[in-house]
Amino acid sequence: MNSKPIKNYGDFVSTLLDAGFSMGGGNSEGIFSVIPWNWEESPPYETPICWHTGNPDTDPWEWRMRVLDERNDIAYAKLFFKKSGYMVREWVPYFLAVRRENRTFDEKYADGEISNHGKRIYDTILENGTLPLHAIKQLAGFGKEEKSQFDRALTELQMKMYLTMCGRQQKISQKGIEYGWSSTVFCTTENFWGEDVFEKAVKIEKDEAIEKITERVFILNPNAELKKILKFIKG
Repeated sequence: MNSKPIKNYGDFVSTLLDAGFSMGGGNSEGIFSVIPWNWEESPPYETPICWHTGNPDTDPWEWRMRVLDERNDIAYAKLFFKKSGYMVREWVPYFLAVRRENRTFDEKYADGEISNHGKRIYDTILENGTLPLHAIKQLAGFGKEEKSQFDRALTELQMKMYLTMCGRQQKISQKGIEYGWSSTVFCTTENFWGEDVFEKAVKIEKDEAIEKITERVFILNPNAELKKILKFIKG
């Protein structure tokens, strides 16, 4: 893959939609990434792409929020190997069929597959709708001493595809003035994708989904290892 030169945000979106999914940056896990981390060090072709410049058209770090702000067919979250990645609407039902197995959050929690910290976070977002990171911590009652548990649980919920990122928001003072760094906003995957994606997922068998995603990975990267592919798919 990556046969088409990526020189700006538009090229990135076009390539990602064609691929279906991608690691967020770099391909250290040996699966597939639309954009490498160190493009400027070993570019496959000449490109103005450069990380952390703040340019919305040529900085991949900006693209992760642009797709959430400007599109409704691409998700960005911690989706693969507990790392960030992209997933296109077309492929979401297949990953849902594997990760959620047509089971509710409460069923997975009752079976011990979701932590108590994860339930606190999920219930808080379910009750309040979309929430920025700092508000989730406050409303769910997480103190500073629970930072590591909070971070693990938030990653857990994204990997199991119950929560996803949906934008960013600054803190607001009592006077209604925005201040500080932007905070990532989260919502349920149902809120993000809508009912039709989940209706499709229910009709897909887990083994069928694994086979289809595996075939796609091999198209994107013929050298990928099956063991890594299965971990990529199952989360």
